[in-house]
Amino acid sequence: MAEKETGRLEAFSDGVFAVAITLLVLDIHVPSLAVAAGGDPGAALLSALKSQWPSMAAYVISFLTILVMWINHNRLFEQIHRKDHQLLVYNGLLLMLVTLIPFPTALVAEYIRTPYAQTAAAVYCGLNVLMACAFNQLWSYAAKDGRLLAAEHDPHRVRHITQQYRFGPILYGAAFALAFVNVTVCVIMVAALAVFFALPERTKMA
Repeated sequence: MAEKETGRLEAFSDGVFAVAITLLVLDIHVPSLAVAAGGDPGAALLSALKSQWPSMAAYVISFLTILVMWINHNRLFEQIHRKDHQLLVYNGLLLMLVTLIPFPTALVAEYIRTPYAQTAAAVYCGLNVLMACAFNQLWSYAAKDGRLLAAEHDPHRVRHITQQYRFGPILYGAAFALAFVNVTVCVIMVAALAVFFALPERTKMA
């Protein structure tokens, strides 16, 4: 069996994913309270925490998104054993998009209850479309004619991964379109897609 060449690439990518997923929590702030005389401090704190639901919801969805991308990145590199300059570039572009996730997450959390909600959701979904396209490009380049895959790769599994990833840009594109129609449904769809792409391959193949 040939030695795997992608160790440094995978280690660097893991570090980028870890930093991006950690930065998400910075948008959740400890509330400042000014309790009126005779008021219930516990109720005031609970009310302040409830008012932060947009930040918390955006955090959970984006955490799931990055986690799922990391899981799928690992799945790809179970098949990819070799690297070249072009693969490094495509992987770098994907990681650049991953590091952007905290920004549209904060945007959605800030504006989800305002007239700007559609635009904020569209920016968030637009980034997901770009990430899905970047994943497709990375995999398509590595898998074409088995150019960078393990010598003993499973052709059936390679075909399954290819077919699955083709749907990513389409599905996230649909969520992007929904942002201009119904922001709530759009956000639910993004969360559902994160769960779907996190499912074990055997579940999706059943």
